[in-house]
Amino acid sequence: MASVPSLASSVDQRVADALASALPEAGAADPLLRRSDRADFQANGILALAKKAKANPRELAATVVDAIASGDLIREIEVSGPGFLNITVSDRAIIETLAARAADDRLGVPLAEHPGTTVIDYAQPNVAKEMHVGHLRSAVIGAAMVEILEFTGEKVVRRHHIGDWGTQFGMLIQYLLEHPHELDHKADGEVSGEEAMSNLNRLYKASRALFDSDEEFKTRARARVVDLQAGEPETLALWQRFVDESKIYFYSVFDKLDMDIQDPDVVGESGYNDMLVETCKLLEDSGVAVRSNGALCVFFDDVKGPDGNPTPLIVQKSDGGFGYAATDLSAIRDRVGNLHATTLLYVVDARQSLHFKMVFETARRAGWLNDGVKAVQLAFGTVLGKDGKPFKTREGETVRLVDLLDEAIDRAAAVVREKAQDLSEAEIGERAVQVGIGAVKYADLSTSAARDYKFDLDQMVSLTGDTSVYLQYAYARIQSILRKAGDARPAAHPELALAPAERALGLHLDHFGDLLAEAAADHAPHKLAAYLYQVASLYTTFYSECPVLKAETPEQVANRLFLCDLTARTLTKGMSLLGIRTPEKL
Repeated sequence: MASVPSLASSVDQRVADALASALPEAGAADPLLRRSDRADFQANGILALAKKAKANPRELAATVVDAIASGDLIREIEVSGPGFLNITVSDRAIIETLAARAADDRLGVPLAEHPGTTVIDYAQPNVAKEMHVGHLRSAVIGAAMVEILEFTGEKVVRRHHIGDWGTQFGMLIQYLLEHPHELDHKADGEVSGEEAMSNLNRLYKASRALFDSDEEFKTRARARVVDLQAGEPETLALWQRFVDESKIYFYSVFDKLDMDIQDPDVVGESGYNDMLVETCKLLEDSGVAVRSNGALCVFFDDVKGPDGNPTPLIVQKSDGGFGYAATDLSAIRDRVGNLHATTLLYVVDARQSLHFKMVFETARRAGWLNDGVKAVQLAFGTVLGKDGKPFKTREGETVRLVDLLDEAIDRAAAVVREKAQDLSEAEIGERAVQVGIGAVKYADLSTSAARDYKFDLDQMVSLTGDTSVYLQYAYARIQSILRKAGDARPAAHPELALAPAERALGLHLDHFGDLLAEAAADHAPHKLAAYLYQVASLYTTFYSECPVLKAETPEQVANRLFLCDLTARTLTKGMSLLGIRTPEKL
């Protein structure tokens, strides 16, 4: 692995060295490099430095220009405005830097200097309940952040905090005890995800109907909750059957989403049961939590209800039951104490932001979070329909996630079939899955997580605009060119002059590592999606303005094939980090 400094960082260092030489008393200076419309980069930190040193900014800028040698890296540098530096790098520097990237499997992207351990809490369905459109964003955003963080060198521990505990299980378990054959499988023992969910739905409806109509059954069901919480063996065994049956269904949906969920990573609410009493005792003994009307509460000066009275975080209810706060606080203790997390990342609906704000603050007061451990909620918005309202069926019901994914695949199949030239029906079906699922993921990931977004399948599978299909077709087009190249092979030729479209594409390809570091630090996969769309857009311009196989000289053919190949590698790596496939043919 060979880490390759970006052109931006190389230019930044040259300018910083020149500033330090011009004003040694100022020490290390930050040139505040940024992209510019007038040049490749603009350094605008000179104004602040000149003010600090009581120097004329344009004179200081001119001194810096004189101190920077042009040629190998910088082709042109000029003073602009009140003291900016407009900097243009050389064609040779662009191609040589890209060649160094191409020689590395990681495209020259460095690992983080000080990686930590991130425990990421995402993809949290509920046992015995169907996954719906509301479960999409946590799964998709969380999976992308796992890949991005791991690629930068972070140790990532996945945690799927499934809803596998609560009073409803008393009802379900009691019904199964009295109707023991309701979850029997067919003779070969194989059951599909849909069949598993169908069994659970049928059992839930039947148990609910009996619970609502039969007082004696209701009493028995409530007693069964006590048995469950006490760990009574037969009750626990039946509870485990519900969990196992639900996992068959969960995994089938995640498989359709092209996501790998491992069993050891599924640690639901029940995984922290043994810690709840101790968590409450620690909070009460330390004074972080106090008893109020029999409940164990944590109060905050800035959290008040509509009546102006404080709204507490209830850790333990007055009847002795434990709320979500007790489980979440126990999970923090486990993730920090046992998993040695330096970052806790929660990919959870924005509507739970107040809850997590109070949980995190409670954990800080208790000392479980400190300067060495940060907790972050990667809050996401709502999936909306075309009407701008929460996505529902025509009957007003929440949309099943599997139905949504199946429809996306069907729409994608129509698009692929229309464009396909030499694909068999089996290949069209395979590509339809890759395009359809990719379209759903990209529509989610290309929007800032905090924002709501409209779920519009017609737009998602469009070949134009900011869609994954546009990116996938750009990749497939490059593969087609490489197949048609014959004996010509990609090869970097730094001695060649570059056309504007070549320079623009090359400079953007070089930005890949810097962008990934930013997306990882900000927990912002949408920044990677935006970068990849720009790659595809710049490649489209390059393709239309710079003939590849019909370039003027063999060297130019090779150099443009080199740009094509590196573009394809950047696209496929970036898309894979978002969990999206890049088919070789479309």
